[in-house]
Order: sequence, then structure tokens, then C-alpha cells
Amino acid sequence: MNPWLLKVGGGARPAAAAAGPDAPWARLVALPHAGGWPSAFRSWTRVVPAGVEFLVAQLPGRGLRAAEPPLRRVGPLVDGLAGALAERAPLPYVIVGHSFGSVLGYELTRAMERAGLPPRHLVVSARQPPCFPSEPPYGHRRTDAELLEHLVDIGGIAPDLLHRADLVRPALAAIRADLEAMETYERPATGTGVPILSLGAADDPIVVADRLHLWSLETTGPFARRMFTGGHFYLYESHVAEAVVTQLTTHCLPRPAAHPERIHIAHHDRTAAPGGPPGMARPGSAGAADAPALHRHERPAPRGAAHQREPAAQRPADAVDHRHLRLHDRRVPGHHGNPR
Repeated sequence: MNPWLLKVGGGARPAAAAAGPDAPWARLVALPHAGGWPSAFRSWTRVVPAGVEFLVAQLPGRGLRAAEPPLRRVGPLVDGLAGALAERAPLPYVIVGHSFGSVLGYELTRAMERAGLPPRHLVVSARQPPCFPSEPPYGHRRTDAELLEHLVDIGGIAPDLLHRADLVRPALAAIRADLEAMETYERPATGTGVPILSLGAADDPIVVADRLHLWSLETTGPFARRMFTGGHFYLYESHVAEAVVTQLTTHCLPRPAAHPERIHIAHHDRTAAPGGPPGMARPGSAGAADAPALHRHERPAPRGAAHQREPAAQRPADAVDHRHLRLHDRRVPGHHGNPR
């Protein structure tokens, strides 16, 4: 069994059922945050339909692969994930990435597209588009104490664990490696034709919400944006998991008998105005919001040109997996960016 993708949840059926009447009709591929274990998506396992095969990335240095050295660049990580996905029986599928997982999801989408096996949709969550790359001071170069303090500030670990390095230090190597991969990643020369749905949270302290709609620059296909309430790890909240999974399985991965046609949640209004077609949060719904235009001084770097660096204080980063550490979704009072 390929270790890169772990099959979990209701769609995790034995091989004997794969060709029977209970065979899955679709596949959902999830990529967690930096340092994240497959258990990061445990809230999703309760809402993914049994007919949808649910695969979660299991990268080196965590989970059942904890003894393996973590990888520090996006390319080798995507190669492993793409190889594992290509080995599986063909099914309509969607890729969902959260924070660092959005970077992996975008590159995995491009890799599968080159292989002639593109997903129906790419969902990117809590990560600014590649036209705003990371800038020093880099998170992966922090000391253990500084990195732990940062994780507390963004809601990644409970404050009472700040002085329990013995409990969290084993996870720091994977976190640091993923941060290095994310912070050294550069925008590719070409994008994708796969539709993109960009998700974010209104109270995320490390992602500039006004930039999320610029994921539209990374696709020639339809684009939509949806906002929720919550912090950087909002996507793992049960009510958010249910809302997103319902949206995806209704509009992107419908049951063949009920909806034989291919349906997309995204639309061609690339400004993603509230009250638009399915795939957008409705006005008055929890967390519904739309991104205004960028300020004049915030212009994305043209593809193929030198990157425009984002302000260091706004640089996104991730946190440890909450299999081991209690996860908060909270905004740190008075905090508007990464702590120094």
C-alpha cells in the first residue's frame, strides 16, 4: 500500500467492495497544514459520504511515517503524492488543501493535469495565492522557543503547552520542514485549467483576506470564493467541514444516478460577488463575505516576472497537528501578523 495517501472515513471500504454495488463513486483528496497528520481532518471523516473515498496525505516525518526524514521542498512532496494518486483506480475527484496544503494541492493539481488525470476541482484554504510569496524573517529559521511561541499566537497549540517542549518537540521537525518547503516555494510559470474555490476565515490572523480572490489568477477555469468565521484552523471545525463537504458532494461530486451530468460550484463571475450562484456564501449566512479590491500598493507579481514580496508581518505559517496538541480557533488580541 502506498504510504503517501491514507484512506480514512466512511469511504474507506475494503478492496472486496471496490468493484461491487457499494463501490465509491468519487474521491476526495485532503492535504493538511504544515506538520499536519491525517488526523487533522478527523472532523471531515464524520461528514464525508460513504460513497466518497476519502484520502488524506501522510507525508514523511509524521503519522505512520514518523521515522522517515521530512522533505524540505515542494517538488519531491508533490512527486510522491502524484505517484500515489495515479496508482489508484480512476474516479472523479476533488483536491482540498489547507494552508501549506493549499500549496501542495495547487502543485498536485498541475501535476495530475499534466498526466491527463486532472481533478474536477481544486479547493484552497487559508493560504494566499502564489503571486504573494513568503519573505524573511522565515518561520523555519526560528528557534524552537520562537516557533512554539508563534504556534501559540496563531492558535496552533494551547498556551499551557508552551512550556512543555518535551511534548511538542517531536513534531517540530516536520513543522519546520513544511515551513521551509512553503517559504522557498516559487510561483510556476503556468497555472491550471482546473476550477478553483478559495476558502478563508474572517478572523484568520495570518492570511490577508483581501488577497484570497487572487487565486483566480492561477486558473483559466471558473473561480469562486467563500468566507467563514473563525481563525486559521477554521476548516477543521465540524460545522465548516459539513458545509464544505456538502457543497463539494452536491455540485462537484454528485451521485451518478442522481446527477449524471458534471456540475461545477464555481462560476464565471471572477469577482465572486455575494449572493451569486452555488459555491458562494449567501448574504446573511455564517461568515459570508467578499474580498474587496486590493489597495493600490498591493499588486500581485505578474506570472513569469520577479515576485513581489508580501510584508513580512503578513506572512502565513502553519501549526502543529492536533492529534497531539489541543487546537484553538481564536484570534490573538492585538495580534495582526506573525510575531517576531
